[in-house]
Amino acid sequence: MIKASFCDTINIIIIYLKRGNPMKKITLGITAHVDSGKTTLAESMLYTTGNIKKKGRVDSGNSFLDTNFIERNRGISIFSHQAEMTVGDDVITLLDTPGHVDFSAETERTMQVLDYAILVISCTDGVQSHTSTLWKLLSKYEIPVFIFINKTDLTTAEPSFILENIRRKLSENCADFSGTDSDIYESCALCSEDMMNKYIADEFIPDEDIINAVAERRIFPCFFGSALKMQGIEKFISAVSRFTRQPERQEQFGAKVYKISYDSKGSRLTHMKIMGGQLSVRDEVEYISDGEKFSEKISSVRFYSGEKFRTEKSAEAGDICAVTGLENTYSGQGIGFVRNSERAVLEPVMSYRVILPDNINPFDALKDLRRLEDTDPQLHIVWNENSKEIHMQLMGAVQIEVLTDIIKENFGYDVIFANGTVSYRETIRNISEGVGHYEPLKHYAEVHLLLEPLPKGSGLVFAAKCPEDDLDRNWQRLILTHLEEKTHVGILTGSPVTDMKITLMSGKAHLKHTEGGDFRQATYRAVRQGLRYAESVLLEPYFEYELEIPSEYTGRAIADLQHMSAEFDSPETVGEFSIIKGTAPVCEINGYYQQVISYTKGRGHISYTPCGYRECHNAEEIIENTGYDCDGDVENSADSVFCSHGAGFIVKWNEVYSHMHLPSCLKKKHENDTPKAISKKTERPDVSEKELMEIFERTYGKINRDPRKAFSKTKKESDYSKPVKLPDYEKPDYLIVDGYNIIFAWDNLKKAAEESLDAARSDLINILSNYQGYSGYEIVLVFDAYKVKGNRRHSEKYININIVYTQENETADSYIEKLSHDLSKKHRVRVATSDNAEQMIIFGGGAMRISANELKLNIENAEKQMREKIK
Repeated sequence: MIKASFCDTINIIIIYLKRGNPMKKITLGITAHVDSGKTTLAESMLYTTGNIKKKGRVDSGNSFLDTNFIERNRGISIFSHQAEMTVGDDVITLLDTPGHVDFSAETERTMQVLDYAILVISCTDGVQSHTSTLWKLLSKYEIPVFIFINKTDLTTAEPSFILENIRRKLSENCADFSGTDSDIYESCALCSEDMMNKYIADEFIPDEDIINAVAERRIFPCFFGSALKMQGIEKFISAVSRFTRQPERQEQFGAKVYKISYDSKGSRLTHMKIMGGQLSVRDEVEYISDGEKFSEKISSVRFYSGEKFRTEKSAEAGDICAVTGLENTYSGQGIGFVRNSERAVLEPVMSYRVILPDNINPFDALKDLRRLEDTDPQLHIVWNENSKEIHMQLMGAVQIEVLTDIIKENFGYDVIFANGTVSYRETIRNISEGVGHYEPLKHYAEVHLLLEPLPKGSGLVFAAKCPEDDLDRNWQRLILTHLEEKTHVGILTGSPVTDMKITLMSGKAHLKHTEGGDFRQATYRAVRQGLRYAESVLLEPYFEYELEIPSEYTGRAIADLQHMSAEFDSPETVGEFSIIKGTAPVCEINGYYQQVISYTKGRGHISYTPCGYRECHNAEEIIENTGYDCDGDVENSADSVFCSHGAGFIVKWNEVYSHMHLPSCLKKKHENDTPKAISKKTERPDVSEKELMEIFERTYGKINRDPRKAFSKTKKESDYSKPVKLPDYEKPDYLIVDGYNIIFAWDNLKKAAEESLDAARSDLINILSNYQGYSGYEIVLVFDAYKVKGNRRHSEKYININIVYTQENETADSYIEKLSHDLSKKHRVRVATSDNAEQMIIFGGGAMRISANELKLNIENAEKQMREKIK
């Protein structure tokens, strides 16, 4: 029973009696940024309600909920854990989730079975980056939230100041529930016009109104306390019991699987929430997994609390239980009337090669690792048949360390993870029709699919618009199953495709010869052939970052971010620190935290959050380095198989339209179309149909050529015998200098910038001013005007050089590109920068490029000659 005062207990009993049914059953999750005191709060709640007799501690390795040996050794939650708690007549199932960002996939899976959530925020740290990510997830899954502001014993800050910060970063409807009932009513009135009117009229708001507002996410109750010192815990538990309601349950059976695990004896456990009806031992459960229908019997029903469990004959609606007997379930699966979960928001963006000991067979190791993938589907284990290698997708360094320990503990051997590589994706830019035909002797199937691009983050969507008169419903369902079961890869790098809708438009079967496997082959080939005709786009993962650095390093940080192709907002100044928020490609910014720590002398900090995929900023380079041969990928063939004279024969993907048995689902005639080139940057030359056909025959027949080069024009040899006419340039010659790039490219200025950016800028201005007097160049020195929000571009004359400060949201790169393009029409222009990408742009615009090192050498030579003349 809850340890509360007599008056509190009486008030709660009165509230229960008013509701009519005093008992409710809810699932309550606890989530937080790592080290916010989440597990300590769960421990204190269990102890206060009398559900555990001794309160453990995370740092002592004896907490009730951290049951795994790795969790106890490291002092962090890695897996979600369940505990049962009773508050009066209420039955609450508590689910403690991991707080570290590397294990956030486990947290997201658990959120899908919650009725309410507790978000723990450290009073000393406030809303951190992962706190914001968790808040977005709670919003996505529409989970009502109670906020517990922990560690109030470690700060003297006013609660009102802390709460205002939370309101600003999370929601204006975060209401203070830490005071008396009158204070609570006043806080609620500020969040709702209806409750404001009731409060003005009666100075009272019924609990039922507050309960509904909390359940509908119109109010987020906030509480203050210290989980470690048991401060504010009783009041918090009473409020959670008072202001929650039991969701409506259906009588029909349904369940959502949120976790797969194995007990100490190797039995497979399916952790699920019963969303409706009842599940009993020996019940037959039917479900579909990987396109196959299963019917399996429940052998036991377990209710866990910490590492211990009790067995029961059945589980009812609202229960969280673990069952044995289901061998093919997976996390996120819906059973009965419950639908499968959508694509996860938090996915790993880095892929790592697994290096095995010499005495371990890769196929045996693959079998072991598949078992780990069963418990964490986000690992995405991939077997490379050509190299006989295993690859896994992981979130970060901590997960790698933990996974290494788990493999050692469970399977008895050590593994090493090679350096991670970015996990790319592919999509399409335009609509395409894909046709797949599979007709070896005594087999038959033809499938026509429509491929359409979708907005970013949509994933793959499958639909059917095929009349049942043309193709039976059962065949259509089978085709959709085959579309969903396979990871379809693109044609640029062989990466998985995403953000695309695939619609079954038409198909054909044979009454006698068609079998299920025929449509699998036809479907796979249709997807691949459609991708070959579409314009493919390479996508790369992006991080949303928050960089906090001392203000004197802002210029250095902005220069670094520009080099990383990052996007960022104007810096915010908070005391002596600047906060820069934005997005950047994972391949560029991953690992930047080490540089931040170095140049800020440990005072800076950067945090990352995955924010989906965007078009790759260096696609051509990645495509070339990958060296993927889409025609050589026999496991993902775009070609079709037709039958003639009793034998099957292969028809190349670009000739299928002239052999297919059904009409095209698009209006235009494909006979007059020519295939798109593989690379999205390649343009088709203006040649005749006959010439194109000859190119195809050479490409795919007699000569084994790279199809990406099939459409390239033959480059004419240059005639060097003719004199070259140089343009008549006007005076003066211009030297444009990218200020911050030069500062951080020269060691002496870089060192000065670490102490004071203004000093480094002044040194560069004086150096260039001296150089101008010797060289005669008209010098334009360009700086990013990052300090002033809303700043307009302006320039000033310093002695004999021009200094330009760009406007807000205008980089030095873009300004220099435009200026050099305009000046180079009449003047000789040199641009000095350490940015390679900018050098290429300048060179293409007609200006001459000069590196930072070359400029430094020129200046040093000029100074040397001036000293000699003075002597």
